[in-house]
Amino acid sequence: MNHLGAFADWGLSKDLFIPFGEQQHPLRAGAYAVVKVYLDNQGRPTGSTRIDRWIEDTSTALTVGQEVDLLIAEQTELGFKAVINHQFWGLLYSNELYRRVRRGQKTVGFVQRIRDDGKIDLSLNRPGFSESKIQPIIDAIEAKLRENEGFLALNDKSPPPAIYAEFGVSKKIFKQAVGALYKARKITIEADGIRTTPQDP
Repeated sequence: MNHLGAFADWGLSKDLFIPFGEQQHPLRAGAYAVVKVYLDNQGRPTGSTRIDRWIEDTSTALTVGQEVDLLIAEQTELGFKAVINHQFWGLLYSNELYRRVRRGQKTVGFVQRIRDDGKIDLSLNRPGFSESKIQPIIDAIEAKLRENEGFLALNDKSPPPAIYAEFGVSKKIFKQAVGALYKARKITIEADGIRTTPQDP
């Protein structure tokens, strides 16, 4: 940092200059930032954290279910804003995330929903998880129940990271599997987990 702005380590021998006027929020030494690189009026590479100038809020070019490249940008009250294909803003909802994400992370996601206002909801799961596809998760839950004397300390209220750590799937998919077991009267749902329903002799 100096009186002109910030200099960012971006992996090249010469640091990237980010003027004060191009900082969405004041930068500090040691922090990570998502930066747009552009050429200034003298043709020099310069950085800006005011990336809203280049990223659009809505898109008519995307379709529901489409696989897209994501760059995790910032956390909000609802979840994480992500840049889709370097062009559009989308949102990953916290209550649907089954693994941790961080600012600057690149990952693959899917367009879950395009709202009436054109804004885009995202998911890390491929849409259309059919009943046949959740059968392996159902089998895994039943196996865990057998291993633990008919009880599993997870239910539809458990945090997504705990579910992912145990079964490697999102909370949404886990809830679908638990729902299928519950409808089949194979389990009961308790405050602290699920329990195998006693079978009639």
